[in-house]
Amino acid sequence: MAKKDDAPNMVERFAEFKELKNIDKTTMISVLEESFRNVLAKMFGTDENLDVIMNPDKGDVQIFQNLEVVEDGTVTDPNLQISLTDARADGDPDVEIGEEHTKEIIFANFGRRAILNLRQTLQSKILDLQKEAIYDKFKEMEGELVTGEVYQTWSRETLLLDDDKNELLLPKSEAIPGDFFRKGEMVRAVVANVDNKNNNPKITVSRTNENFLRRLFELEVPEIAEGLINIKAVARIPGERAKIAVETFDERIDPIGACVGPKGSRIHGIVRELHNENIDVIHYTANPALFIERALSPARVSSIRLDEEEKKAEVFLRPEEVSLAIGKGGLNIKLASMLTGYVIDVYRDTEEAYEEDIYLDEFKDEIDGWVIDALKNIGCLTAKSVLNSPRQMLVDRADLEEDTVDNVLSILSAEFEDEAAGDGADSAVATEDEAEGEDPAEEDAAAEPEA
Repeated sequence: MAKKDDAPNMVERFAEFKELKNIDKTTMISVLEESFRNVLAKMFGTDENLDVIMNPDKGDVQIFQNLEVVEDGTVTDPNLQISLTDARADGDPDVEIGEEHTKEIIFANFGRRAILNLRQTLQSKILDLQKEAIYDKFKEMEGELVTGEVYQTWSRETLLLDDDKNELLLPKSEAIPGDFFRKGEMVRAVVANVDNKNNNPKITVSRTNENFLRRLFELEVPEIAEGLINIKAVARIPGERAKIAVETFDERIDPIGACVGPKGSRIHGIVRELHNENIDVIHYTANPALFIERALSPARVSSIRLDEEEKKAEVFLRPEEVSLAIGKGGLNIKLASMLTGYVIDVYRDTEEAYEEDIYLDEFKDEIDGWVIDALKNIGCLTAKSVLNSPRQMLVDRADLEEDTVDNVLSILSAEFEDEAAGDGADSAVATEDEAEGEDPAEEDAAAEPEA
């Protein structure tokens, strides 16, 4: 049996947890006391009559058991009671029956197994505490920028380690197309999601999240970090193109010029981080029509009709501006819709374009929803845009049967018998076929359209 002198210096012995787990001393003492109580409760059946006193300065612990003094021979529970003779023999000569006698317990005297149980209990509690601390820390950091070292790469995700060796998972779906990481490389991303299933924190980071672009601008543009310029909206198609709307209340600051930097120095650093993702910087305005006009830059808009309740916009442009508004592969109009929150239909600016039109969604009672979705996917959002499109194009690009296309045209024509008599080519809704050429908007920052 261990001697009293063999009693472990518990605070110093478990100080390693403080260093390894980054737990402050006060918390460690509290956890250590709780661990003692759990082990003692199992040994004595209860810890209600036990006082556990931690002495961080001395690096030891004292345990006192408070027992009721009873007549000799009437002790029924030695963990709660002590006889009068034993109490007086234990250094309390003046104690009387019915009073309380305090007895010191030397934990080390209980042997190696008790100490091992204490250590295991402490390890479990500190591990749980550490997991909670990690979860709380990164939950507050959702949307914030982090940097991690590539530790291992698999087919579907990459494991990063931050400076504290916390594990950050970068799924392939959250990586920019073209991302290729080597072991030991430093990678920047934003904390996208933090789960704590079964008290096992899982930290997912992203390089495609719009907040990643926001944080990069905050790093590169001091005026944004200082709050002189606000980022109002961001739209991204990762690896391809992005639009960002900014504003300032300081008339001395040009928000677009500040974001681009001298000779594009600021924005070029961001573009390199995003693997040459083209970025348009737009001056934000609370006027939705003007905001849509700027978002469609470099195209010059002739006029806009808004439905603010439905969040839809009909944009009319000169024929030569239509392809600019749509952009290569439809990227420009898609990003403009994402940035402004409006569904944008682009029309050629002719007299026929101002005639009444009907959105395809109004025909759901007559046309199957999947057929309407197929037409909308190729840029035909309204009845006239379908009627004014070549029949064979609808068959080929929407991947529909000829009978299905004929049925759709018949239903839509019934709504526009007079208007559909002509070919209607001048009022056609622009489709992505008009944008197969080179995108003329491949500049780092979009120039603000003229008023």
